[in-house]
Amino acid sequence: MSARLTADFWVHAYLARLRLADIPAYVVARGDATAGAVIVKCATLDGKAKAFQRGYDLMSGERVWLVLAEGAEAEVDAALSRQRANDPDLWVIEIEDRAGRTLLDEPGL
Repeated sequence: MSARLTADFWVHAYLARLRLADIPAYVVARGDATAGAVIVKCATLDGKAKAFQRGYDLMSGERVWLVLAEGAEAEVDAALSRQRANDPDLWVIEIEDRAGRTLLDEPGL
């Protein structure tokens, strides 16, 4: 049996990792502290953005970060608003990084 981290704990650890890499990030929607899903939006400060959500790779069975929405920042924000309307327990973290760094591909995330 594997232990699962609470959403609140994961979010705080992720924000700390981003701070260590000098990547500005903010919690723009606070979800359920225990079991809320997390979406990470990365704004590249040029009018574009990309949003990621956790999902399963059906081939490997592993949990991976998948692109939920990508393109003009206003369109990504609209997609996130729709997600929040369907899931009020959802966390949304916004990153502002010109290079588009999220650190989501690092081990442990």
